[in-house]
Amino acid sequence: MTSKQSKKMEITGASFSIHIMSDDFKQVIKDALAETDATNVWLKTDDVSTTIRGKIMHVFDVTKAVLYYASESGHHVSFHATYSFGCPGDSAGDTYLATHEHPVNIQKMRSTPHYAAAKFSLYPLTGAAYMNTIYEKIEAMKEYVQVIPVHYATKLEGDLLTIFAGLEKIFQETMEQEAGHTVMTVDVSVNSPSHD
Repeated sequence: MTSKQSKKMEITGASFSIHIMSDDFKQVIKDALAETDATNVWLKTDDVSTTIRGKIMHVFDVTKAVLYYASESGHHVSFHATYSFGCPGDSAGDTYLATHEHPVNIQKMRSTPHYAAAKFSLYPLTGAAYMNTIYEKIEAMKEYVQVIPVHYATKLEGDLLTIFAGLEKIFQETMEQEAGHTVMTVDVSVNSPSHD
């Protein structure tokens, strides 16, 4: 394997959208992005979503930071993300793979707990026994938060940062276990009136 191929295999990416149920949604999103330190990822925002690419710990660090800071507004926040590793169509460009191994946002985010409800779906796209992997990772999430079976996904309830800690862990383990293209979709609701 060439060094270029090796670098390509390290790339984790995420495409995410965040929606604020408030008239000042634009300012809340801009403030959340400004508060988040994204220096360790490649980041591009367009009119549909924001895409970030880099090492797995920095990709998760940035996505959960943006959601956390938007949640601090107190408004109902909806977040959707697709995480991907090992995509055959990926390239070694537009990444920050030489950065350090220490996420920079998490230390600032530990002060305020935020109750969240989430749904996730995991897709190990190269494993023949993929359902065994999925069931194993759903079981692993029970160490972090409440897990509820639902149609076409798995529902999670608990603290926002704890949910993300679990999701990052199972995504990393699936990457290492399957050694191939892995995708995970995540939908999160924070500050919902339904939680009252």
